[in-house]
This record gives sequence, structure tokens and C-alpha cells, in this order.
Amino acid sequence: MPASSRFYTSATCSPVSASSRSPPHRRRYASLMGQSPSAPPGRNRSRSSSRWPQPGLGLDLGVFLGRKPRPGDERLDLANWMRCFLSQRLPPPTAEAEADAEGKAAGSREEDEIGGEEADHLVVMVNGLYGSSADWKFAAEQFVKRLPGKVFVHRSQSNHSKLTYDGVDLMGERLAEEVRQVVQRRRNLKKISFVAHSLGGLVTRYAIGKLYEPATNETSSLDTDKLSDEQETPGAGKIAGLEPINFITSATPHLGSRWNKQLPFLFGVPVLERTAAGTAHFIVGRTGTHLFLTDRDDGKPPLLVRMVEDCDDGKFMSALRSFKRRVAYANVTYDHIVGWRTS
Repeated sequence: MPASSRFYTSATCSPVSASSRSPPHRRRYASLMGQSPSAPPGRNRSRSSSRWPQPGLGLDLGVFLGRKPRPGDERLDLANWMRCFLSQRLPPPTAEAEADAEGKAAGSREEDEIGGEEADHLVVMVNGLYGSSADWKFAAEQFVKRLPGKVFVHRSQSNHSKLTYDGVDLMGERLAEEVRQVVQRRRNLKKISFVAHSLGGLVTRYAIGKLYEPATNETSSLDTDKLSDEQETPGAGKIAGLEPINFITSATPHLGSRWNKQLPFLFGVPVLERTAAGTAHFIVGRTGTHLFLTDRDDGKPPLLVRMVEDCDDGKFMSALRSFKRRVAYANVTYDHIVGWRTS
């Protein structure tokens, strides 16, 4: 590299040669482009027209190479260089925004729906961990077969395979947006029910907390706490604008999977249960922290603990109360993943 060589940064962050003399082939190329062969691109641009104001910090690379500066040499404007790179970066989309987009996409697809156009009762079926909408295909067909013209079944598509590792909250946001899209497409719907398996039950409980719309004459939570499960809550709210009818879960770990033989294949051995709680997030991501109650977002209690009541995250218990029927099925034996105590 000759001693006279220098680099400089123009207002557009383009490193070019600052030597006043250019090789013949460069002079020919410059003349073809309508530029002065003696000045590099951008040199004639006035300082006032630069994208960024000219800062005072500059760096001459020749200083580090032991060369003496020459009159007219340009310096590498370090601050300007860094600003140009930083200006190209766009903030990544938030997890909530991505969940919203995925829910909208899933709710607009119709290939996993079945039922007559005249049906006014929406049944949403939700899969569990690493599952998919295909898990409910047979059950959806049986619903429509036994209740023709009465139910319209939508098998949830927003949470499948590895997306079920994203955590109960993000999965719940996706499901909530998916349900909104289905309701918007089918204006004749009046009632809604949910049927969920395993982890899908927790996701659905979170989703209805986001979809819940309280009634104007709804009684206070203190009064509704005194009502038995058989009694209907007067003035109960709605879910996505529809009348809530049935909320059914099957083998859902409502209490999580931590301790007390909630994960049967660990046989209640304390050291195994402690190890599972500390390593679950390596296997199933944020969902593992939620299931084992090890999440502490912003110093808040674990998500499953927050979901046992109405809170800033959602009206979880009010939404659950609004359903006329709430049923939780559990496997007494032969279920090595979800113990009957938690489901």
C-alpha cells in the first residue's frame, strides 16, 4: 500500500480513494459517469447537504500506520461511520406483535374448519404440546356428524409443533387473535365452546382471559364467588362477543407439573423432580418455565399462579365463570406425563 494512500468517509458512508491522481481506467470510467476524474464521488456535495451533521471526531488511519498526514488528506469520520451503520438497524418485532400476526393468519385459514353455514355455535378445539390441528380431525368430524347444522368446528392452527415451546402467554395471545378472526369471518355465530387437550387447556384459559367482555350489569367478583358451579352467573359476560357455553379440558396440568408427583414418570423422586424443574426450559423453552412455575417475569408471581384470579394480564377467572358448563377430565392411571392431581 503506497504511503500516499488514504481513506475517507463521505456523507453517504462510501470509502473511496482520496488521492487527487487516479489511474487511467478510473478517469475513463469517471468521465463516462459524468463525474470529474480528479474528484471521487460525493466530493462536490456541500457539507450542508449531508444526511448527518459533521461531527468533530475524526480518525486518520495513517496515524496508526506511521505515516505523516499530508495537506488536503481526508480523515475517517469515526462517529459518522458508526452512525451510518446504526441507522440501518430496524427494531425487531416484539413477541406480542408476532403472536398477533400468526393468530390472524391462522384465523383466516379455512381448511381446518367443518360445519354447515347455518350453524351458530362455534366449537374451538385446541391441541397440546407439540401437537397440531390434525390431532382433532376425527373428533371434529364426530361433532358435526352428531350435531348437524348446529355446530361449526374450528381446529386451532396457531400453535403447533415447536411453536408450543413459546410459553402459555404467547400461545394464548395467538389463540385469542385466531378466534377473533374466525368470529369476524362468520357473522352468524352466537355461541362459543372450547375443547382443549393437555397444554392446550392452559393456553385456552389464557386466551379467554383476553377475549372476555364483561356485561354492563355484571355482579361483583365478591358476589359471584358465592355462586355454586351449578348456578348461572347473572349477567355473565361474553367471549369474543359470543355467549360462552362449554369449557372442556382433557388431561390439562392446571396446577403445573412441579412436585407432588405431577409428572408421574418421575415417580415422585425429589432429586428427579428438582432436576426436571431446573432443566425443563432447555427442552420445551418458556413453556417449561410456566409448567414448573419457575418464571419470574418482572418480579411477578408465576403465570399459572396469576391465572387463578383476575389480574392485569387478563380476566381469567371471570372468563371461566362465564361459561355455563366447565368440565375437566383426568386420567386416573396410564398417563405418565400429566398426573390426575393436576388435571
